[in-house]
Amino acid sequence: MARPSTPLISRSAATQAALDVIDEVGLARFSLNHVARKLGVSSPSLYHYFQDKDELLEEVVRLLFLGLPELKDGLALPELKSSALPFEERMVNLCVSARHAILKHPNAAVLVLQYFPRRLLLQAYEDAADANPYPPQFHMVILEGTDKLMFGSALFGAAARARGIDTMPAFKPDGYPAVARALQASPFSDDEKLLEETLRMFFLGAAERYRRGTLGQPVNDTEHLFDTPPPLPKT
Repeated sequence: MARPSTPLISRSAATQAALDVIDEVGLARFSLNHVARKLGVSSPSLYHYFQDKDELLEEVVRLLFLGLPELKDGLALPELKSSALPFEERMVNLCVSARHAILKHPNAAVLVLQYFPRRLLLQAYEDAADANPYPPQFHMVILEGTDKLMFGSALFGAAARARGIDTMPAFKPDGYPAVARALQASPFSDDEKLLEETLRMFFLGAAERYRRGTLGQPVNDTEHLFDTPPPLPKT
């Protein structure tokens, strides 16, 4: 039998098939055999494109982040430097977009922890640092903070979605009255809005550290903060 004039599969097609399999059956039941069957080839064919299963799964993580409209060729973030929005709001929008990309594939979200994409996203980090208006000694704190807040929100949300449960479990208010009061008083009714405000508080804290020149120093602002409380913001 003559060989086909074009390959039956490609690296990108195999990666997409792997993500589709994870979406369908979950990561625990994922196998190269599943991917091969979806592509209509034998499992050994995949080894022409990937050294092993780990390399394929790392590529799946890369594919997840290619779903971000802000990321361009080479997983770069040129819009961070060209947008008319303030730097803080550009970063908030980027984090929300990344959360969306992860939540589209909740079964695959845990791969972000197993194959944390810093090596894949170095150009994105370069662009984020280059667009950052703060002095360089603030840059790693801001990169770390936004990373952890976004990934934490996304991974908690994805785990809950994959299991069909809420991110906050049901509980008896009289057993946890402080948590009940916090939930009742919160003006942010969904996890995305809560992430947005968490990021904005983080950036406001960064701005205050810069103004005071207190980078790396302990914080004790609540000691006299509520002596004369300001009016609550309108919601």
